[in-house]
Amino acid sequence: MNRSALSLIGVTAALAAVTGIATLTGAGTPEAAPAASAARLPVERSTLTCPAPSDSDFATTTYTSFTPKDDAAGSSGSTGSARLLPAAGQDGKAPKGKPKPVAPLKEPGKPVTATTGNSSAPALIGTADGALAPGWTVQQTTVIDAGPARAVLGTSCAVPDSEFWFPAVSTAGTRQDYVHLTNPDDNSAVVDLELYGPKGQIKTETGDGITVPPGASVPVLLSTLTPEKTDGLTLHVSARSGRVGATVEALDSKAGGDWLAASADPSDTLVMPGIPADATSVQLVVFATGDDDADLKVRLAASAGDITPAGHETVHVKSGMTTSVDLGDVTKGEAGSLVLTPSGTTGSAPVVAALRIARGKGAGQETAFLPATAPVGDRATVADNRTKGSTLALTALTSDATVKVTTSASTAGGEPVGKTLSVKAGTTVVLSPPDPSAGKGTYAVTVQPTSGGPVYASRTLELPKDGVPMFTVQPMPDDRGLVAVPASREDFSILN
Repeated sequence: MNRSALSLIGVTAALAAVTGIATLTGAGTPEAAPAASAARLPVERSTLTCPAPSDSDFATTTYTSFTPKDDAAGSSGSTGSARLLPAAGQDGKAPKGKPKPVAPLKEPGKPVTATTGNSSAPALIGTADGALAPGWTVQQTTVIDAGPARAVLGTSCAVPDSEFWFPAVSTAGTRQDYVHLTNPDDNSAVVDLELYGPKGQIKTETGDGITVPPGASVPVLLSTLTPEKTDGLTLHVSARSGRVGATVEALDSKAGGDWLAASADPSDTLVMPGIPADATSVQLVVFATGDDDADLKVRLAASAGDITPAGHETVHVKSGMTTSVDLGDVTKGEAGSLVLTPSGTTGSAPVVAALRIARGKGAGQETAFLPATAPVGDRATVADNRTKGSTLALTALTSDATVKVTTSASTAGGEPVGKTLSVKAGTTVVLSPPDPSAGKGTYAVTVQPTSGGPVYASRTLELPKDGVPMFTVQPMPDDRGLVAVPASREDFSILN
């Protein structure tokens, strides 16, 4: 028997095995099979990266790990695991001794908290599987209560990816902005950093080909990439090989600071939900990622509907350039969400955007960042909510929506509390989530749209200290609890 005949027999046998599997899964005959459609199923594994929190001796960091309870996710009978372990340093060397998991979860629906005051606390890399994987979320909250860097820095630990956009970074003299790159995988990642200002791309001296060793975290001070001292820049992080988690730590020597999460993917329509009512200054930073200029309408979605900021009805953004707009106290005492849409004059062009928000004045000023965020989708989750100071903002953009808000406490015997509310199109609803802990601990919040159009959400956490309105804002995109799995059916046409 010649080699061609053997190959044909092998291929036929393999195809028979494939079609046999399709038959066992109920695919039916090709003639009778309906058109295949994707099913939404719980994810089986999640990965997160948390940046090194702070090197300040006055810092205390709280990690809160949480997976929403979902009967469908646990149908396999496997509880699974969810834990965070220390990452290696930028030299690739792992921490000494046996690593101890941080805030390991035991069951869905119950947040677990861990606290550290270690100024050399490392970055963390986390994995979750089984019933603990769908929607797994970790909140990292750091309070620096003294010194020039006093602030509340909060971030939801990042999902690794190959590309990130960070509008509103800075290399100005009063700012120290670090991008933290964390590689969760077993192979090195190679990353390029690009900065874009009002005149286009800024030449960087050391931004290309940064190697992030396996299981390691590398912080890069943005002001070391260029001698230019410029505010209102956009940082583009792209991995040539591998993937990383990326988050920017932005500290101002005169106005506190916060973590800056990546903007939602480039789009001609962006929403930045949840600007606090008492914001004293709001700066919009927009970057056009495509080949065309962008002309955008600027609107504030408040409780009663859209408001046009006086003097800032539109913004023009040139291709490949960053535009900053000082909106002042745009909320005028009423919390709202900033919405960017095409103006209709020159078509649409993709952009990314973020807000730099200040509360307080003078020496009592504090800063937080709010990037454009993707819609909630199936469900969004945020952990580490406190009895006082936690506020949820929900925005419906194109049509009315109904939303279910569920809070889950870490205290023994604390039962989840649910609340359903309506959000009218073009408005923002702001509420304090019901506290199921009775003031005895932190709690997690999940947001699930049940009907209507897309919903955008964020959580503000206020932790005032000595008269300074310290706060942080976390956007709430979909928590990745479900993934689309294409349906399959047998197709004998491939035998021909």
